[in-house]
Amino acid sequence: MAKNTVFSKKNTLNINGNLISLDRPKIMGILNVTPDSFFSGSRKNNLDEALATAEKMMNEGATFLDVGGYSSRPGAQDISIEEEIGRTSKIIEHIKTKIPEAIVSIDTFRSEVARKAINVGADIINDISGGELDKNMFDLVAEVKVPYIMMHMRGTPQNMVTKTDYEDILKEVVDYFQNKLNVLHKKGVSDIILDPGFGFAKNRDQNYRLLRELAFLDVLEQPVLVGVSRKSMIYKSLESTPEDALNGTTALNTIALLNGANILRVHDVKEAVEVVKLMELTYN
Repeated sequence: MAKNTVFSKKNTLNINGNLISLDRPKIMGILNVTPDSFFSGSRKNNLDEALATAEKMMNEGATFLDVGGYSSRPGAQDISIEEEIGRTSKIIEHIKTKIPEAIVSIDTFRSEVARKAINVGADIINDISGGELDKNMFDLVAEVKVPYIMMHMRGTPQNMVTKTDYEDILKEVVDYFQNKLNVLHKKGVSDIILDPGFGFAKNRDQNYRLLRELAFLDVLEQPVLVGVSRKSMIYKSLESTPEDALNGTTALNTIALLNGANILRVHDVKEAVEVVKLMELTYN
């Protein structure tokens, strides 16, 4: 929502031939079909519960639904590709049948999982590893021609907490994205969203510096997604729990919008939609 007159950010996404404008910030609802995500309230372990949550999020104003079957919390258990596909493909297929207007992203760093999801109706690939954990991911994105959310992370979910030794985190994040954007553009990929990866190979101070200086990503001229919902940078700072971190999430989402975020990835859609509405009333 912040205005920048120096850099010209891309403000549309091509979803199956339809242009989605990001001039107004959009909300992405998190739909975890995992038994071990860090926030217990986001776990949907059966089809009916997942569909009901998807419908609720869409009714509350979500534009995107992000379906994930692999928990990426620090120290999360690794699972097989087959199990991840089993968790995600059926729910994506049912969402697209029951809620055809939903724009669904598949939250995975594995190209085989992403391919299966696209085949059953997913519209976007959301990769926490930015192609680092699967050498075939960029080629798949170029082949299937869907928007690609590229996150900054070091290591894996199992060891990322040990990889926070940056000399200059802002410069290193920009360099990371710039190098990958160059590769993707050469492959003909044009719809790319950047996610700085709050909580992924970053300590608390680094997370807050990234949020405070989020506009540094404007130099890359790509839309920016922010996902801080109920994360430890909130609840540990407040000596609380993920279950009690909604108020803190709303506060940080407001800061993210002020600093130029185009998409908020959240567990609580209604509250995030309200933030966008009130920000618009204040600044537009």
